[in-house]
Amino acid sequence: MDISLFQLTDTPLETMDLYQGLRRPEAGALVTFEGWVRNHNDGKTVTALEYEVFAGLCEKEGQNVLTEALERFDVLAARCVHRFGRLNIGEMAVWVGVCSAHRGVAFEACRHIIDEIKHRLPIWKKEYYPDGHSGWVSCEGCRHS
Repeated sequence: MDISLFQLTDTPLETMDLYQGLRRPEAGALVTFEGWVRNHNDGKTVTALEYEVFAGLCEKEGQNVLTEALERFDVLAARCVHRFGRLNIGEMAVWVGVCSAHRGVAFEACRHIIDEIKHRLPIWKKEYYPDGHSGWVSCEGCRHS
């Protein structure tokens, strides 16, 4: 358990940079999740998203999520970076990376981390629509039992 890192950023995410610090000679698997801004939601066309965060609490709780995952799963390292501010269609909004000796554990831990991030962190999402309107999106039902 060498690394667990949660970060917020307002700059575009570069996949190769995100792997930094996750490579290990004892790792047999790296599982990643990328959440992208899509052009629709609930039957509406979406032109952009905006994420607003309560940074201090978000960073603390994000780090807690990663620390808990490292303690619960047999993983070597985990990292999560979440964007805030305005994002365009196709941009990456969130990235999670988990490395472990075996793929199954890495998959489980990666899913756990993104589910907990979406459930526990004070991150709010606003959608923008072609008609100029916008609306905050509720995340009720995002988490599966």
